[in-house]
Amino acid sequence: MTNAPPLWKASVTFSKTDAPNIAALFELAPPRPQAVLIAEDPFRDEAVVEALYGTMPDGAFLEQLAGKFVNVTLLPDQDWIKLSQQGLPPVRAGRFFVYGAHDRGEVPCSVIPIRIEAGLAFGTGHHETTALCLRAISSLGKARRFRNVLDLGCGSGVLAIAAAKLWHARVMASDIDPVAVSVARQNVRENGVTGIRTSVAEGLFHPAIANASPYDLVLANILAAPLTKLAPQIARALAPRGFAILSGLLRWQEALVLSFHRPHGLVLCATCRDGAWSALVLERVVRAG
Repeated sequence: MTNAPPLWKASVTFSKTDAPNIAALFELAPPRPQAVLIAEDPFRDEAVVEALYGTMPDGAFLEQLAGKFVNVTLLPDQDWIKLSQQGLPPVRAGRFFVYGAHDRGEVPCSVIPIRIEAGLAFGTGHHETTALCLRAISSLGKARRFRNVLDLGCGSGVLAIAAAKLWHARVMASDIDPVAVSVARQNVRENGVTGIRTSVAEGLFHPAIANASPYDLVLANILAAPLTKLAPQIARALAPRGFAILSGLLRWQEALVLSFHRPHGLVLCATCRDGAWSALVLERVVRAG
């Protein structure tokens, strides 16, 4: 027996071609699952997408996303998160190499290594949006150093750790989920980085976040809806000529998210895409008058 809380599993069968897109939808749909797996049938064009949750997910909502029946069941008491992550390969994104404890011997030379044990938090580097953000951070790092960074919705803390390692920056990592913040703190310790502060907070009005502003870089790998809602707060928190990397959105949501940020002085500098997913790089431009 373990002391882990009970887990729920949502599973659905698709073709091997469609399974990665469904897995990505499940991974970002609220409430975010603790892990998403794809089990392929070696003899047929079928793959089972399985998402693991700490609370019972809304099966009807998942069926709307998938367009077919989704089976939701309660799992027996096992450490399913640990078991699922043992099979995840390391990820190379820009200058960063994200790996778990089981891959500690495979870190190549000439990379910035980030050891992440996601536990109950989102962000192992395997999802396209996390990798896109890491690539955008790496790209920005070629032309500029950032000294005061906010990782909004930090999850496992992977982006905060990347910024701290790349620039030796002062980083505020916040998340609405206290479990995610606890996981982020553990990952910060595992990576031996300093200068990262953590906070359980919703939005940017929390005193710890507000008092540390203005930021010259804001990282927000969340979802399109909160990105639109938080547009005024993100703009106010950014220093003039500061940058924001926004992700957690699909390609068709790019124009929507941009339409909320442009009125607050943020202009599009770059768009990074991987399959159906996007990351936007914006700069706060202060116009004369």
